[in-house]
Order: sequence, then C-alpha cells, then structure tokens
Amino acid sequence: MSFCFYNEVSFLCLCCHMDLWILFTYTSQDDHSMYCLVVALGYLSFCQITRVYVFDYGMYSADFTGPMMVITQKITSLAFEIHDGMARKEEQLTPNQKMLAIRRMPSLLEYFSYNCNFMGILAGPTCSYNDYIAFIEGSPSPRRHLRTEVEAGRRANHQRGRQADPSPNMVVARKLATSFLSLLVFLSVCKVFPVERNIDDHFIANTPFYAQVVFLYLSMLTTRPKYYFVWTLADAINNAAGFGFNGYDSDGSARWDLISNLRITNIELATSFKMFLDNWNIQTAHWLKRVCYERCPYNPTAATFLLSAMWHGAYPGYYLTFLTGIVVTLAARAVRHNIRPHFLGSPSHKLVYDIITWAGTQIAICYTVVPFVLLSVEPSLKFYRSWCFSVHIACVLIALALPVKPRHLRLKEQQRQTQAQQLGVSSHQDNHHHHHYSHHLQQQHHPQATDSNCIQKDKTS
Repeated sequence: MSFCFYNEVSFLCLCCHMDLWILFTYTSQDDHSMYCLVVALGYLSFCQITRVYVFDYGMYSADFTGPMMVITQKITSLAFEIHDGMARKEEQLTPNQKMLAIRRMPSLLEYFSYNCNFMGILAGPTCSYNDYIAFIEGSPSPRRHLRTEVEAGRRANHQRGRQADPSPNMVVARKLATSFLSLLVFLSVCKVFPVERNIDDHFIANTPFYAQVVFLYLSMLTTRPKYYFVWTLADAINNAAGFGFNGYDSDGSARWDLISNLRITNIELATSFKMFLDNWNIQTAHWLKRVCYERCPYNPTAATFLLSAMWHGAYPGYYLTFLTGIVVTLAARAVRHNIRPHFLGSPSHKLVYDIITWAGTQIAICYTVVPFVLLSVEPSLKFYRSWCFSVHIACVLIALALPVKPRHLRLKEQQRQTQAQQLGVSSHQDNHHHHHYSHHLQQQHHPQATDSNCIQKDKTS
C-alpha cells in the first residue's frame, strides 16, 4: 500500500478510524448505521472531489480513492449488519438480513482485518463480514447451503460441509487465463473502436444511423474487457488464498463464486436491463441492495442509482449515466411485467422475444454508459443530442404507458401468495391425515369387512 500510494495511505487509515469510533460510540442508537454511511460516503466524496478537480481531472491513475471505495462498502455493510443483529427485532429482518446479521461487536483485530486484508484492499471484491470471519476460522460460509440450486446439491453440501475445502488450483488457473485473455482483447481491439468516435462530427455527419448503432455496440463491447480483467484477477487472488468456496453443484463440482464480481456469459447474453445489472459488479450490486434498496422507504430505485453515482466518483458523466439508468430500469421493468407473459406460450415465441430484448438491452446499456466513459458533461450531451435523446424519450413513454405496481404493493402481493400457498399445503396435509385416520378407524371397527376385501383381492389375482 505504501509503495503504491505513499502518504495517501493516511487517508485510508483516517476513514477506518472515524467509522470505528462511530461504531463503538453509537452502537446502542438505532441510526448509528446511518451515521457511518453519511460519514464514510461524505469523506469518500471529499477525497474524490479533491482528486478530480485539484489534481488530475480525467486521469485513470492509481490513487488512494480506489481502495477507499472498497473500504467504504465494507465499513457501511458492517455497520448495517451490526445494526440488524444488535438493534432490530428478529421479525423485522428479511431472510438475507438474518443470515448476515452480526450478533456481537467485532474486536479491533477482526475489524481491521476485515477492512484492510491484503486480498481485497486494492480492487475488492467486497464480501460480508460473516463470510470473511467464516473463512478465517475455517468454518462453512453461512450462505453456502442457501446458494445450491437443487436438493442433490444441498445433500452434497451437507455430506461434505465438515470436510476441507477442495483445491482451488484449477479454478484459479482458469480465472487467470480469462483475466489475461480479457487484457489482451482490450489492448488489441480497444483502439480499433474508440468510444470518442461516437461524438466525432465527421462520423456523425457521414455515417448512417444503423452503422452508428453498430459502432456504438462494438466500441462499448471492447471497453468491457478491462473490467473483466481487473475483477476476474481479484477473484482469482481471493480463491488462491482459499476464500470464495461456495459449496457444490448438483453434479458434485466445486463452486468458487461466493464473492465473484461478474458472470461474463450472462452479461453478454443479457435479455433485460436487470439481468445485465445482476451479473455486472455483483458485489457492489449486493452492497447497494443491502444498504439502500431494501431500506429506503420511498422510491428505492432512484435512491439506489443516486448512491451508486456518489460512490463511483465526482465526474459528471457518472451522474448522467445513473440518472439515465433510472428511466431505463423503469421502462425495462414495465416491459418485462406487461409484455413478456404474452411470449411465454411457446418456445418459438419466447425465442423471438429473447432476441428482440437482447438487442434492445445491449443498445440501451451502451447508450446509458457512454457518459460513464466520456466523464464530462459536454461530450456526453453531444452524444445524446446526436441520438436526439431517443432512448430517454422512448423509456419515459414506455414507463408511462405500461405502469408497474409500486414495490411495496408487489411485496405485499407476494407475501399473500406465499401465505396462501403455505395454507394450501397445510390444509392438504391435514385432509390427508384426516382421511388416513378415518380409514384406520374403519378398519378397526370393521375387521371382517377388511378381511373379506383382502380375500376378494386374492381371488381376483
């Protein structure tokens, strides 16, 4: 750390110590987790603004704000998990919050080990405190059994849960190969399709619109491998240390994706905006969900995108990207809830729907993240003007024409359906037991009839 950032390491230490003081001073108060979030995010924003507008605007140099982004996620996650375990009632927690809740205050060694361990200090990925402590103590992760997909996988987990984790050598080798292949693709192809050409006046004036769409897709496609390189390498480093084992699949193969940050195939073949976000920067998405989306009482989608923009940095392009992401998310949700059910009747119809939504999703993603790459306001608005803000307008019209129930109403409806299913199962079991008990009584009161039935069945045989 000192070799990379010199005296800037003191900023990281100050961030850890400030939130440590809040955690131990205001533990008994209900809103101490919000204090940690405000202090950590405010300090991160101050450092990012200083770096951007005082030192090197637009430079992707190695600086201390990268590790501070990871530490901010860990500190705030820890604060909310302590709040769930020590300040909230059990019935107020979701199943995921119950699983990640921390029931005692961490020691100083545990606190600094979790936040500053060498495996994830530079590029993450972020993990929950309980998963990290389980790895340090050599016990199974609390989430391992819940992530298996079928009963066979759960049985395999149960049988092997007390055994040592399998060797990660093959998984590490595969992830290292994927990482360096991604780096090779980025270095060799990125200059062929530069993102800046999308706002070149000559290119806009002399290129048909369909060709502009294709070039936009290719330019953003060749930008993603640098993220694939960093996140896959970080995941491989953690796996090489033995961290990340996630049980077994139904076929008995070991899973090392407990803290994986992306799924490349699902990203490139995503057929919805949600599917793309669920497989891109996965641990940051989990952090946003646990810290903001599940706890924000009003408009959690907008609040989550705003928090994500603040966490990423002070460049205006980040805010343009995440503000655009709000309307795109609302439109994609409306399409999925209102149109998708009509195409599930046959495999051919679903295939047509998947092809159309794949193309629409990829175009929407590329359109949305151009400001994230260009960083500045004027180039970003120039790109959107060249497209006449068409995706913005289309998404707003779709969201207005195809309304979706608010989140709290959808949750209530899901709870009612779950309760109805549980009642139906219990009533079915009660009827079955009652029928069996009645049949048993009939046999006790009429043994002769039972014997004659048996004799008749023997004769028939």
